[in-house]
Amino acid sequence: MKKWYAVIGDPISHSMSPSMHSQWFSELTIDATYIPVHVKKEKLADAVESLKSLGASGWNVTIPHKEAILPFLDHIDSSAEIMGAVNTIVVEENGTLTGYNTDGNGFVNSLEEAMGSNLQELPILIIGAGGAARGIAFALKERGYVNLACANRSFSNAQRLIDDLKSGRALSLEQAETELADFQIIIQTTPAGMITSNVDMPLSLKNVTSSAIVADIVYNPILTPFLAEAKDRGARCLNGVGMFVHQGALSFHKWTNRKPDTKQTIEQVEQLLGGPHVNR
Repeated sequence: MKKWYAVIGDPISHSMSPSMHSQWFSELTIDATYIPVHVKKEKLADAVESLKSLGASGWNVTIPHKEAILPFLDHIDSSAEIMGAVNTIVVEENGTLTGYNTDGNGFVNSLEEAMGSNLQELPILIIGAGGAARGIAFALKERGYVNLACANRSFSNAQRLIDDLKSGRALSLEQAETELADFQIIIQTTPAGMITSNVDMPLSLKNVTSSAIVADIVYNPILTPFLAEAKDRGARCLNGVGMFVHQGALSFHKWTNRKPDTKQTIEQVEQLLGGPHVNR
């Protein structure tokens, strides 16, 4: 029987996950399909029940449901539970739902693939405190990154992330903007810059140093306003394409126990979006 998978979110029309996973199914001769499902916040509970009753074998979760999905799951992977956010659901053979978070490791894999693996001691600023930010922060800590800070529009949310992380410090956006030159890796995790977003840039990069690595987890458009300013100021830039592909590959492996070709996929997504995902 043909299996099917999905990605749920609001908005969802911009997502390239369906084409990416469909290509992997084809390349690895797996009889399955993957579709986008638009789910409003107030319809999340109904959507979960519908996905289960219609026989989905698993699905990805994107903005704004990564934290709100937790109460509807039967089991949560220990790392995802600590992060407080889930982006991958596996429907087990007995019908129960298990949640995982592949965002964090997907980002770290992308960062180290593009910029090298000797970055653990560099001071890092994470902008945002939502599900993606939490996943990245915990993955960075788990992978040996020791100097983390979080800045967010709501300082209390940044502080809560740092408290849960039991490491680093929380900053206001104004404070982070003032101290920006102190950070060698700056990671933008908010929806600002998405084609479907009307959110302004979280802070100015006027104080960024040219030696800094500036990353934006948004992958469409490939050059966000945040990265465009970083590029103009001479910083090394990392787009969200690598994270998008690597987190998807980790989800794909959990569903199928197969590992797709991430390097080839990154190149193909770059071509579709019109540029490279990393500017050194």
